[in-house]
Amino acid sequence: MPDVLDRSYEKDIIKQKYDFIEEIIQEVLVNKDKEARSTDRIDAVLTDNVWGIPIFLAIMAFIFFLTFTIGDIFKNYLVEGIDIVSNDLMAILNSIDVSPIISSLLIDGAIAGIGGILLAFLPNIFILFLALAVLEDSGYMSRVAYVMDSVMGKIGLSGRAFIPLLLGFGCSVPAIMASRALEDPKDRLRTILVTPFMSCSARLPIYILFSGMFFPEYAMFVAFSMYVIGIVMAIIIAKIFYKVSDKSDKKVLLIELPEYKSPNVMSIFLYAWEKVKSYLAKAGTTIFVASIIIWFILNFNFSGMVDIGDSFGAQIGRLIAPILVPAGLGLWQIAVALISGIAAKEVVVASLSVLYGILNINSAEGMNNLVGQLAQVGFHELNAYVLMVFCLLYTPCIASIVTIKKETNSTKWTCFAIFFQLLIAYLVAVIIYQVGSNILY
Repeated sequence: MPDVLDRSYEKDIIKQKYDFIEEIIQEVLVNKDKEARSTDRIDAVLTDNVWGIPIFLAIMAFIFFLTFTIGDIFKNYLVEGIDIVSNDLMAILNSIDVSPIISSLLIDGAIAGIGGILLAFLPNIFILFLALAVLEDSGYMSRVAYVMDSVMGKIGLSGRAFIPLLLGFGCSVPAIMASRALEDPKDRLRTILVTPFMSCSARLPIYILFSGMFFPEYAMFVAFSMYVIGIVMAIIIAKIFYKVSDKSDKKVLLIELPEYKSPNVMSIFLYAWEKVKSYLAKAGTTIFVASIIIWFILNFNFSGMVDIGDSFGAQIGRLIAPILVPAGLGLWQIAVALISGIAAKEVVVASLSVLYGILNINSAEGMNNLVGQLAQVGFHELNAYVLMVFCLLYTPCIASIVTIKKETNSTKWTCFAIFFQLLIAYLVAVIIYQVGSNILY
């Protein structure tokens, strides 16, 4: 029996039809429009089978630079402003003898929640969607979908899904929001569910800290392996979702490649502003409530306001710790840090600093102190690597969860994303630790 070729016959038929149409146009058209000729020459490069993808990656690298470099400059000003507000408010509250509970609620709960989680993303989100609006309005985004369609099709996603996945390396929130560019609801849902597996910049402090402490000579390679694992997991999960989904409605990507044009400034700013306004209006309230809840469980128990070691969070950590033993993470401090990381992944490092009483955990002295404390309870290189993998794969941060809820408009799929990623993280962590333990010890 002859082998069946792995190819799309629908695309072949469509291509032949358009080639035939193009031949007729060339025969009957006397003076081809100058602008159309220019578009064809540009497309010959931008949609080329060899150069199309590298050019797109270079453009996206530039957008990354704008989004997460220039955006961070504005974010630093916001953070400085938030610090000033926090300090001034704290001084005012102290001067009028406000209860420490109220002061902590306002400073550590409300302001930290709104400022540290919500406002911190605004510059990046605005610049990101500003850049995407320019690409969309210029006509280039249609070319991107065309170039990436065959590559992404191998894992059951369309070419347009490549952009959200790529943006996930910066931040999952704007990456998930960028999935709006996908027209097929099922394709969009699959993209949203696998995007958090991309290693966002918020996880980088965790990689830097633990790879620097436990793998000083190979820190770069260990940190890079986290990005590779994230990509591999996203590919595997996307393929599984596609295999178990209904493929009867599979559509061949058929799009018109419009002529290039100068983007309209007003349209671009309106597009970006609508995205920012939507994020503030819908995500802000939920993030605020979630931040207050996190603050409460890390600062209280039944007797009132207490140190973090005696809080509800610590009690929950001690309850969860035995479950994490097969993954080599059976310390209540680690469990509490992971719980706090649901607020924002950077908080994992800050929580460990508080839990182990280390003021400057990123300094050489601080890292040696933490390594010493962890080594006393049998936490070594393999445990550190598993912790990084778990932080990479487990439940996304509150901002991402809220964004998933907003973009899917489904509590069911939001809960699925939360617990599915937690299960994946646990299974992968257990496998790595158990296999690693048998090999190394």
